[in-house]
Amino acid sequence: MNALDISIAGGGVGGLTAAIALQRSGHRVTVYEQALQWMRVGADVNLTPNVVRALDGFQRPISERIRREGAQPTFRISRDWDTSRETSRLGMGNVAQDQYGAPQVTIHRADLLAALAAEVTAGTVRFGKRIRSLTQNDSGVTLEFEDGDSARHDLLVGADGIHSRVRAALFGEESPRFTGVVSYRSAVPTERVRDVPEIESFTKWWGPSPDVQIVTFPLSQGRETFVFATTGQPSWTEESWTTAGDVNELREVYRDFHPDARKLLEACDSVMKSALYEREPLARWSVGRVTLLGDACHPMLPFMAQGAGMAIEDAIVLGRALAPLSQTTDASTGPSIESALLSYETTRRERTARIQIGSRGNQWMRGPGNADWVYGYDAWNTPFNNNLIDASTQQETA
Repeated sequence: MNALDISIAGGGVGGLTAAIALQRSGHRVTVYEQALQWMRVGADVNLTPNVVRALDGFQRPISERIRREGAQPTFRISRDWDTSRETSRLGMGNVAQDQYGAPQVTIHRADLLAALAAEVTAGTVRFGKRIRSLTQNDSGVTLEFEDGDSARHDLLVGADGIHSRVRAALFGEESPRFTGVVSYRSAVPTERVRDVPEIESFTKWWGPSPDVQIVTFPLSQGRETFVFATTGQPSWTEESWTTAGDVNELREVYRDFHPDARKLLEACDSVMKSALYEREPLARWSVGRVTLLGDACHPMLPFMAQGAGMAIEDAIVLGRALAPLSQTTDASTGPSIESALLSYETTRRERTARIQIGSRGNQWMRGPGNADWVYGYDAWNTPFNNNLIDASTQQETA
């Protein structure tokens, strides 16, 4: 068999999912993560039915563990900010299970990472490894790390986030765009907000302008309720997800919202605050034996709750695209690495770009609409699209 020696830059949700998918496709994988260890940072990950169905393809124990440790909202509800008038409602839970083959699961990012890490072959992840530079030729990719180490692999997957070193090496340095919108995040004991109607649902309170909203949903088997709020604030550009905010400032911003929405904010003892950044959709993700995945190629605003989901879908399609290379004993009869990577990106690029643009507009499901094109996607069976890029236009990076 022609198993490949594959490197992945980034040990987040997308990188770990890719490691699982590629290992199950018969390849050897090394994940290089710049952190010294995984920390319980961040907060929620909203796994909509398309994403849970994608993870279910790995079968047990991932599918069981995320359901056990997360929560399953009963509905997805949109409400007007001042009157609480309901403008749309989608059944989640059993309804989504019947319609899409999986429910919605909301889970802490650290719990999702732990579930994924448990399924990666021991020794796959190397911590404290930040890529300084990379070069490639016809036989592989060489990585140089900031600690002075180097490594050689058959190909590289850049799953290293919105500030991707791999993306910069392929396409040049470029700064993400600050949207002028900041977010506030908090998790509160559900008992404090039990009297808020349908607190067990995913609820979005649409504000008087597109950048003002409050989103809430259950976490930790329903013991906690996650609160996510956004508002315009062009002068504040701190990007870190671990910057403390002012809970009184949060409440003041939404002082005119409906009393039920304000109850959620009154229950917050503390809040984290960060600026929201994005990039334009990329025309290309791959060069030679290097490709991108997740936020490295399509960072998006959180307004369709698809950021982590798109990385998970990417990882599964990438694993499918590279599977044939481990299933032949004669490399000359199978697809090349370059053509497999092109097949992956052309299959994924249109969908991720559409969701990037839709997330930016922040109108999806404000009123009644069709959620099937998002929630009904099947990463394990979607057909490959090999006609969007002429492989002859691809050039190797120096």
